[in-house]
Amino acid sequence: MAAASFRLGQRVHAAGDPRRVGTVLYLGPLEGHSGEWVGVDWDDGAGGRHDGSVAGRRYFVAAGECSASFARPTALSEGITLPDALRLRYRVDDFTKEEEDEMYVFSTSQKRVPVEFVGKNKVQEKLKNFNELSSASVSYMGVSSIGPPDELKNLVPNLRLLDLTGNLFSQWQDISFRCQALASLEVLNLTNNTMENDVVESPMLENICILVLNNCGVTWELIKLSFACLNELHLMSNKLKMIMTPDGKFVQGFNTLWLLNLEDNQIDSWDEIVKLSYLRSLEQLHLNKNRLKHIKYPSNLPSPGPLGDAAAVPFENLQVLLLGSNEIDDFPSVDSLNLFPSLRDVRLSDNPIADPTMGGAPRFILVARLGKVKVLNGSEVSPRERREAQIRYVRLVTGKTESNDPEEIKRLHPRFAELKAFHGIEDKKPTSSTSGPQKMASGLLSITLKCVGPSMGEKQPLTKKLPPTTTVGKLKSLCESFFKLKDIKVRLFVEEEGCPLPQLVVEDTASLMELGIGSGASIVVDEES
Repeated sequence: MAAASFRLGQRVHAAGDPRRVGTVLYLGPLEGHSGEWVGVDWDDGAGGRHDGSVAGRRYFVAAGECSASFARPTALSEGITLPDALRLRYRVDDFTKEEEDEMYVFSTSQKRVPVEFVGKNKVQEKLKNFNELSSASVSYMGVSSIGPPDELKNLVPNLRLLDLTGNLFSQWQDISFRCQALASLEVLNLTNNTMENDVVESPMLENICILVLNNCGVTWELIKLSFACLNELHLMSNKLKMIMTPDGKFVQGFNTLWLLNLEDNQIDSWDEIVKLSYLRSLEQLHLNKNRLKHIKYPSNLPSPGPLGDAAAVPFENLQVLLLGSNEIDDFPSVDSLNLFPSLRDVRLSDNPIADPTMGGAPRFILVARLGKVKVLNGSEVSPRERREAQIRYVRLVTGKTESNDPEEIKRLHPRFAELKAFHGIEDKKPTSSTSGPQKMASGLLSITLKCVGPSMGEKQPLTKKLPPTTTVGKLKSLCESFFKLKDIKVRLFVEEEGCPLPQLVVEDTASLMELGIGSGASIVVDEES
């Protein structure tokens, strides 16, 4: 094989190793060495030695400092056709004698016992007819082309799902030809195929319902494909930062799209997400692992919406919004989620606003502030949890709020007045009917303390009556006394329904009342690590 048989930008793999994949970036001589060479930039730096320069001379620019290498043409493979890969993966010919010799187990007397496959003949008979194959995976098999279209069409005419993860496709023309050859194909997975972005004309993918383009190097400009019935579009790990549209405003088309997965990209502005506002069928939007800092429902968009639709409502049917592992750190972003008309499932985990150790809010505050959400961070919000969270939240705000200005309180806590009235919670005021010990006893909180530290020994839970003004620091001292914890520093966690783990309490100066902790609460006492 000569270097001339390759082309720049071509995807190849190391001969004999289809999982070591790279892109051809140089073809020609190498100073100080005879013959022809191929410069390859390997995915994930797999076995690279340099950055495209050798002995002070640069031949090409690689993605990493040690992701590239030069190879003889014979050390690289251009790949195989899809029909050949299907036959290799789903072949039904009898095993060779060498393969059968390897199929054995040892008996208790260390003798070889041949392995017999139950139903082998039945399975082989069924697979001999590729017409019955409805789903196939040829991941990491070095597939680079579809071969003759008629051959593929005749081989698997009823194929509905095709997984091409980790192969050598790079040109959309090949994908278009494949979809035309496989009229029944509905699900196509191209994960880890680095696709070229210079599309001359849109590939025709009319029958595809689910398209997976994770880690394919695509940009949003490329997503101008011809879809008639696309339901799911997965674009994870493509380093997307912007959603480019022809007019710079809203994404149009995608009339049947109900799930859009943009996880693990680099989107840092909510304005980019607003461009998706009028995807009328969109029910799930996955935005985990981006760089979003603020969320705001687009209530001030011009009316009518795109295409002159006066009845268009932004994110009208969006039910699931996954925002985990972003950089959201403000309550107005949380409160704005209440404005989404159909939102019921939200993920905020691994954001500063949802991490108490970073000054964020514990789960009960998020539950209370989110009025319609039924699932938070993957955990269902039960009616009991919602009620307890709302009551605790009202107590928290009552204890911490210094201002008596209703407008200021509403700005900081939009649902406070609503929840306070709904649960019939009155401001705590001294009354003349009780005094002395009776008055004090009526205001005490019943708190269950559970000691779980590994070096604290087994101790029974204790239920104590404590004043609402008891601070966290004071409670720690009391716990050391209650459980006889000599020379052990403790930390406290509040158990909350719906949380897989108790929530750490970090404010030593805050009182139980200020933290919204009421009677019946359970506090876990652990030792500092």
